[in-house]
Amino acid sequence: MVLVSATPYFPAQARAAMAQLSVDAFSDADWAAQRQRHVRGDDQIRLLFEQMRGLKDSYDDMAFTPPLLATIAARTLIVHGDRDPLYPVELALEMYRAIPSSALWVVPNGGHGPIFGAMAGRFIETALAHLSQHT
Repeated sequence: MVLVSATPYFPAQARAAMAQLSVDAFSDADWAAQRQRHVRGDDQIRLLFEQMRGLKDSYDDMAFTPPLLATIAARTLIVHGDRDPLYPVELALEMYRAIPSSALWVVPNGGHGPIFGAMAGRFIETALAHLSQHT
């Protein structure tokens, strides 16, 4: 399993950011960047942002405690940017410590979703190496 910019729960700064999400404030450059990542078009982008905004009020499905994470049997690669504005890198470390067969790759100067752009090739290489390991 590969987790990218994952979190065991939504911290306060993520909820505050979710409350502010809106495609209405997108610049042309923002739209261009989103269209590169989400190839199903503008409706998909709008829907994803509406869903993310709605998560600000959800407290019932994101409660992955260390004992619950410890039940994960799959080898897990956790990829996290050290500058993620939504989920502090400490949360990735918490998951790494709790999931028995996990590895952690903290991407230097990486934000939320640090696998795009210049890091895409390195991510593919790292993820494929992780997934191809035999235990």
